Amino acid sequence: METMRSSLPELPIKSLPALLAGGVLALSALASPVASAVDLGGLANAAGLAIKSATLSDAQVSDLADQSCAALDRSNKIAAPGSKYAKRLATALKPLKMSKFNGKRLDAKVYLATKVNAFAMDNGCIRVYAGLMDMMNDDEIRAVVGHEIGHVVLGHSKKSMQTAYNLQAARGAAVAVSGTAATLSQSELGDLGQKFIEAQFSQAQETDADDQSYNLLQKEKLSRKGLVTVFQKLSKLEGSDHSMFSSHPSSPDRAQHMQSRIDKDG
Repeated sequence: METMRSSLPELPIKSLPALLAGGVLALSALASPVASAVDLGGLANAAGLAIKSATLSDAQVSDLADQSCAALDRSNKIAAPGSKYAKRLATALKPLKMSKFNGKRLDAKVYLATKVNAFAMDNGCIRVYAGLMDMMNDDEIRAVVGHEIGHVVLGHSKKSMQTAYNLQAARGAAVAVSGTAATLSQSELGDLGQKFIEAQFSQAQETDADDQSYNLLQKEKLSRKGLVTVFQKLSKLEGSDHSMFSSHPSSPDRAQHMQSRIDKDG
């Protein structure tokens, strides 16, 4: 507790919601009939996680990405090097001329799952699901990966990792009440990664990431048409059970926005 008190004056204003969330969880637990069974050490750890989530440095976010990406890799079947999926992804991404992004070495792999999804993390981890590759051509795969890289470059992914970490803090406080230590185990690191994947970005963030992908493709003189057709394809999935680009604006609106940029730039 002394460590927590000494660190509070250094917290920026934006961290107050996370701090208050941790405090509410702790107070509600202490007010419960089973207060005598509360693991105060676990609650302190959970509150500490809540505070830390709002102040994670770039290096800490990258380290969390390393751990959560590794945990996700262990729970998913990865296309073997030399397999048709691995070779196709490498071929699709090669024209982007990116051996690294965000200062980190590019690490792109395919999950052999039917989901239509993809994600990128601050540590250079890029994962594309086989379900998306089955549905998209190479131009569209580049457009999707460019979009995910855009979220990283623009700082959206860092905020998502902070949010995911804060959710782990809330879970940690609940676990502490039951008498189980609130630590980031391998399974929790996997949960952290899953929360990151499922994070919803704002309309402005999605549009900015679309534009970042457009700029990347334009810079390398690659076809930008994939940014139109990918959203046309995804629009047919809207209303079904999928997570790729599930937040607004709608896929038709995003396709139109990309087409307007192509028409303007030629």
